[in-house]
Amino acid sequence: MAKAAAGRPVFRADSLRVRVPATSANLGPGFDSFALALTMYDDVVAQVSDAAGIRVDVQGEGAESVPRDEKHLVVKAMMAGFDALGARPLGLDLRCTNRIPHGRGLGSSAAAIVSGLILARALTDGGEQGLPDEELLDLATLLEGHPDNVAACLRGGFTISWTHEIFGVAQADAVRLAVVPTLLPVVCVPTDEVATHLARGLLPAQVPHVDAATNVARAALLVAVLSGAVQAAGRASTAELLMTATADLLHQPYRSSAYPHSAELVSRLRASGMPAVISGAGPSVLALASPDTADTVAHLAGDHFATSVLEVAVAGARILPVDS
Repeated sequence: MAKAAAGRPVFRADSLRVRVPATSANLGPGFDSFALALTMYDDVVAQVSDAAGIRVDVQGEGAESVPRDEKHLVVKAMMAGFDALGARPLGLDLRCTNRIPHGRGLGSSAAAIVSGLILARALTDGGEQGLPDEELLDLATLLEGHPDNVAACLRGGFTISWTHEIFGVAQADAVRLAVVPTLLPVVCVPTDEVATHLARGLLPAQVPHVDAATNVARAALLVAVLSGAVQAAGRASTAELLMTATADLLHQPYRSSAYPHSAELVSRLRASGMPAVISGAGPSVLALASPDTADTVAHLAGDHFATSVLEVAVAGARILPVDS
């Protein structure tokens, strides 16, 4: 351990690696609440240093555009974590291997925030006691602005998250549900990006009551189908139930002008009977396929989209050996 002044945290001298999954939020009707963790990962290796300053190396997604100083989002999150634990180290060396596309609605900012907070906690002696999971989720939500992606990134699987106030202090909570094993998420990633704040700017201040009520029913049905609580209803199969359960009236119709190619792909997939939604704020498209239908998604997506057949990431953020 590195030495620290009396009463201040002690930092680990060795390097640590965290692996964080991509996430797809909303899943249609579960706006700012539902998210799936996906088997696409960023890896970040960090080490505190006695040499003052921040040194950042980035490979993969965003390597040509992200900052290499304290403005880097992983660094920002680490510093927020260190501040919550009582002190910052003198120096920091960071190596990021990014595979999650940036600005595509697959939780790249949540992955950066979660990896930074997890690393800050793990590099600090007594970090888990000083920043327990519940408080880490609160801090991640504060940095991200909403809990859906960070909750799934932290915990893996299918998460339902929400925020509330306790004695005037904002807090976030989430529950994690197992997902039916036959679900095969397929992501279709276009070349163009959409900034989350621009997509949110297209949302109306009010929506019709009937649309809100419809989304509530769809969201409840989606939880039941994804978790395996219901597999059929009358003549409706699981796939048909998923079609109904993923219908959305609260955000996708209002933001379609921000991603016309993606909105058109969602319509094309759904017309073929494939449950498909905009992933997060877009423009990526998520199809909830099965082993029998995954190839159909790639065929319908065409050349404008890079299609990846993934799985639900059972585990969330994990500390791993640096050399594995």
